[in-house]
Amino acid sequence: MASARRRGQISEVPLIADKTFDALGKHDEDHEEKHERPDLRGDRRNIGILLFLYILQGIPIGLIAAIPMLLQNRGASYKQQAEFSFAYWPFSIKLLWAPIVDSIYVRRFGRRKSWLVPVQYLLGIFMLLLSANVDRWLGGNGLEPNVPLLTLLFFVLNFLAATQDIAVDGWALTMLKRCNVGYASTCNSVGQTAGYFLGYVVFIALESKDFCNSYLRSEPADVGMVTLPRFLWFWGITFIVATTLVALFKKENDIEDAHMAARYTVEHELNLRESYKVLWDMIWMRPVQILALILLTVKVTFAASDSVTSLKLVEYGVPKEKLALLAIPVIPLQLILPIVVGKYTNGPRPLVVYLKAIPYRIILASVATVIAYATPWMIDGGVVPVYYYVLLVVSYACYQIFLYSMFVSAMAFFAKISDPAVGGTYMTFLNTLCNLGGNWPNTVVLWLVDVLTLKQCTRQQDNHCEDKQQEQDCLGGDGQCEIVYDGYYVEAVVLTIYGIIWILVARKWILYLQDLPTKAWMVIKAPRLKAR
Repeated sequence: MASARRRGQISEVPLIADKTFDALGKHDEDHEEKHERPDLRGDRRNIGILLFLYILQGIPIGLIAAIPMLLQNRGASYKQQAEFSFAYWPFSIKLLWAPIVDSIYVRRFGRRKSWLVPVQYLLGIFMLLLSANVDRWLGGNGLEPNVPLLTLLFFVLNFLAATQDIAVDGWALTMLKRCNVGYASTCNSVGQTAGYFLGYVVFIALESKDFCNSYLRSEPADVGMVTLPRFLWFWGITFIVATTLVALFKKENDIEDAHMAARYTVEHELNLRESYKVLWDMIWMRPVQILALILLTVKVTFAASDSVTSLKLVEYGVPKEKLALLAIPVIPLQLILPIVVGKYTNGPRPLVVYLKAIPYRIILASVATVIAYATPWMIDGGVVPVYYYVLLVVSYACYQIFLYSMFVSAMAFFAKISDPAVGGTYMTFLNTLCNLGGNWPNTVVLWLVDVLTLKQCTRQQDNHCEDKQQEQDCLGGDGQCEIVYDGYYVEAVVLTIYGIIWILVARKWILYLQDLPTKAWMVIKAPRLKAR
């Protein structure tokens, strides 16, 4: 459930490189050419470098996913969790500065290295600075967590990771030979997943004293084997060392995009101003506006399940490290699903899969809510039974199937409609809308949990335990703050109804967009392409 937050963060450009090239090829039937078969000779080291860079990119993403779990154990409110959720946003808005990364560089040093090297140095230095003070800012031992400062710092950390992602995505298309560029998407998905696993699952497990005492130590201790400051320090040093090696020993071939260079030359290369002009033209296209409205509203119905459920389980006493480890059995499924689903979305109507997946995802989101509601009874006595973990894994795995069905079908549709003249910019723009459609509802839903929750002090009728002071007054008067109704469940019911209404209303518009001719999606005054 927790890892659903990062679905939209997977880099999109390498995934559509081959499809963009195929689209370009359709402009001139007289220049047909067979696709070259992959040939790894001379590219194995480059693939290794790309994989390592994507692993590094996944580390801060995983760390940011781990912070809400730590905050939950330190008594953070859902409003504070909502505030921290803004730290996830940079990957969803990187389109705002992606043209700058593509347009401004030092040619002698390398188009991608001009950004990659300084950004990764900043990531390393930033992690070292965080390691010195992050424990104090997280709170605990009677201290309130400094959530505004944590949000700002991890937003900056994620901003740097997103900028690194832009540079690595662009470099992947020229670092590899044209016949091997398809491996870039493999490096992206495998590397980022591995980095996320290290930053989230491995850290949460090693930070937990219960996990370490149960499985890794012969003698118990009061703390885990790894603390957040030590973890940040280790990866800060790793970033600095790795960046130095890349800067000194990896040369960049500053050439045209391999796919473009194969058969076409661009008459007019987009500069910074023209790149933003293309984005502005997209915004005013009616089909894009309808699609934007759909993408920005579809994930509202899943927001409570995606953003609150895992935190609610931790609140009820499920160990956070056990929740993190539940992601391990699902990883093979996450790697296989895009391939399986892709077989059904490669046709002319990929959104049919999208529409069919939504009702099942709504149902499984409701199942997650029911499991959360029953959790206090299923783990009564503080012992979490094995069948409970099995139930979580099965429900989460089923949820992932339909999440990926929506994700892959959306990507297939984006590749189908993107104007090949500005394919990378078009795809990134559509993915930005898709990612924002997941982030803004999660932030709002987290903030509303506390607003919609009604509490009552058992000894003071006029005390509704609305803040820390009222809670202390209640406890000081030998009372307890009891929940009359939980805002999470109110949201779950309302959003389920919303989802049913949404699918009934939006279905005809989705089918309408799918049936539009390709020319309806072309950007006005796009740069012209001339065949060699």
